[in-house]
Amino acid sequence: MLESFTLTGRHVRLEPLALAHVDGLAAAAAEERGSYGYTWVPDGLDETRTYVEGALAHAAGGRAVPFAVRRVSDGAIVGSTRFLDLEVFQDPAPWPPGIGSGGAPTDANPPSVAEIGSTWYAASAQRTAVNTETKLLLLTHAFETWRTLRVTLKTDARNAASRKAIERVGARFEGVRRVHTVATDGGLRDTAYFSIVAAEWFTVRAALVERLR
Repeated sequence: MLESFTLTGRHVRLEPLALAHVDGLAAAAAEERGSYGYTWVPDGLDETRTYVEGALAHAAGGRAVPFAVRRVSDGAIVGSTRFLDLEVFQDPAPWPPGIGSGGAPTDANPPSVAEIGSTWYAASAQRTAVNTETKLLLLTHAFETWRTLRVTLKTDARNAASRKAIERVGARFEGVRRVHTVATDGGLRDTAYFSIVAAEWFTVRAALVERLR
């Protein structure tokens, strides 16, 4: 399995998610919840503990890496995010040499592709530098440490605010997968897909760094 790791910037610190984060995440989720219409966010200590336990079980499967997001300015936990759907491509042709050996990702056999998702923030962290730097840290790790070829981001197709936020990160819209899954409101969800590929990364990184300035 991939070893857990911490990513630190000027505004946020992404810590490997643990049960010790339950209280902080519950407090973050208890702020004004009006923006969670298309995102399932735990409500209360019991739901938050179940949420963290589920994320840790997801990570134990070897294809996800969940984090708690800590705001540097005051040390508060302000949300959660994760790498998920990690996949290692097989090495044989037509793939270029060294692209991977298949199987579950490890530090010696890092993921060829990844997704960033299951992201939510406390109301006080929204529309701040928190999301920009969180994405910068995650994308830098994916493209520069793992040498990932593509990072996917997706959201409920109805979630205009989330789609705009993903576009501001620099991801390219790919299309909508219809009737993809069950939505948080119990209906059937169409999912908008976005991605960044390795050839685009340095342009995307420069724009994110400039936004943080």
